[in-house]
Amino acid sequence: MLGLSTFNEQAVIRNMMDNGALGYLLKNASKKEIPEAIAAVLKGKEYLSYEAVLAIKETDKQLPIITRREKEILALIAQGLTNTEMAEKLFISIPTVNTHRKSLLEKSDVKNTALQIGKSHKI
Repeated sequence: MLGLSTFNEQAVIRNMMDNGALGYLLKNASKKEIPEAIAAVLKGKEYLSYEAVLAIKETDKQLPIITRREKEILALIAQGLTNTEMAEKLFISIPTVNTHRKSLLEKSDVKNTALQIGKSHKI
């Protein structure tokens, strides 16, 4: 199967490939690329358009790898817990919580963990 779509997002491409597609093309593919993709898929080979490959690679670069403990800290931040509460809940020291928070900030390339909601958003 060869997927043809207007969506150039990693999740869509991976979903299509995970569900049996051997190839993925965007609808803006050139007249030359379409027969190449069909021929490759008919031979049982995978084919991804250049734009699809870029979308996958770009998204992969953007996602930081975080540790299990950092995920726990992030979940507790989302719950609104203080550093002291996080330390007590996870049985770790406050400086250790601070270290994990600092690591999350660096990996996410953000300056703080404050949730900023615009005036037009309702809670």
